[in-house]
Amino acid sequence: MPIYEFYCHQCNTIYNFLSKKIQPDKRPNCPQCKKVKLEKQMSLFASTGKAREDQAGGEPHLDIDESKMERAMDALAREADSLTEEDPRQAATLMRKFSSMTGMELGAGMQEALNRLEAGESADAIEAELGDRLEKEDPFTLPEKDRKGRAKGPARPAPRLDKTLHEM
Repeated sequence: MPIYEFYCHQCNTIYNFLSKKIQPDKRPNCPQCKKVKLEKQMSLFASTGKAREDQAGGEPHLDIDESKMERAMDALAREADSLTEEDPRQAATLMRKFSSMTGMELGAGMQEALNRLEAGESADAIEAELGDRLEKEDPFTLPEKDRKGRAKGPARPAPRLDKTLHEM
């Protein structure tokens, strides 16, 4: 019997549903909101290092969607196994996929480095020329404006995980 994961935008919660048969297209209503159709999520079969602790006096925590980041890292890790040093374009493609999957934007230096990798320049030559610049800037940043150029409000916190197993 499959277990499906669904997300409710209204209450920012991920729910698990047990189905007595395979129903890949079924979208139940939110158990809390009752009327909102849930959005199917890609389930993780196993994860490590998921525990999250408050960082008293530590680095400020970026407001990112942790489940989206984890899914992106898992997918890209599988793809990274097939990379070869002979083709630096593969690494550039992987970095662009990471940016796209997480919603994070590439910093100016990283963008230039990837453009040059895609043009066929050697990674060593790019590192020699841009190394200092790349060390001083963040390679990825969170977008501050939406696609229409409007200022975004505060980022939404990571979704809550409902531990109840609901029936579909």
